[in-house]
Amino acid sequence: MNGRSWTDDEDETLRVNWPKFPAFLIAHVLGRGRASIYRRAALLGLQKAPDFESQPLARLWNGTQDPASIAKRFKPGGTPANKGLRRPGWAPGDMAKTQFKKGRPASESRNYVPIGTEKVDPKRKVLMRKVTDDPSIFPAQRWRPVHVMVWEAEHGAPPEGHIVIFRPGMKTFAAAEITADRLEIVTLAENMRRNTFHNRYPAEVKELIHLKARISRRINKRMKEQQHEKQGQ
Repeated sequence: MNGRSWTDDEDETLRVNWPKFPAFLIAHVLGRGRASIYRRAALLGLQKAPDFESQPLARLWNGTQDPASIAKRFKPGGTPANKGLRRPGWAPGDMAKTQFKKGRPASESRNYVPIGTEKVDPKRKVLMRKVTDDPSIFPAQRWRPVHVMVWEAEHGAPPEGHIVIFRPGMKTFAAAEITADRLEIVTLAENMRRNTFHNRYPAEVKELIHLKARISRRINKRMKEQQHEKQGQ
């Protein structure tokens, strides 16, 4: 059936029967694969009738009440086919080489890094340092921003509603260069204002961004119109 075009009669048959009948019946009538029926229905924007699942044969159609399916189900109290075949340490082939051993400490993990390791957080764009191996703490929270640690060592924790940031033009990813004189604390509101669209770019760049947004909206609108036109054919 690959590559066979849909006819107007087939589309009409699908529109009429899709709300009330399952895809496999429509596929049988049209001589097409079930996946083809689903794709065409989605393209045409067809929806099942609100009472489709309550149809008398709905459960039979979806296979949950198929006698052959029921006969193959595992019965309560039955004996698993692999009972007694698996034993502690069972690992065919080379599987045992990569399995974690019982009680294996985190320090033996292939991805483990020691306390004091530093990395640049790609989202926050700041230098982070690992400060603990405590397994009760979520892995991402075992790391802290180095600049915050430097500030707290000099001035203590910032007041509630404030954060530590680099002074304009003084940001660095080198731990030795992160000193308290490069840092300041600001309110969350002030930090948001500093990072808004209007404060970050000159007028020329802002105009280009506005223009790009307008073009994107026009393209998206036209694509939706074309899709609706195809569905209406």
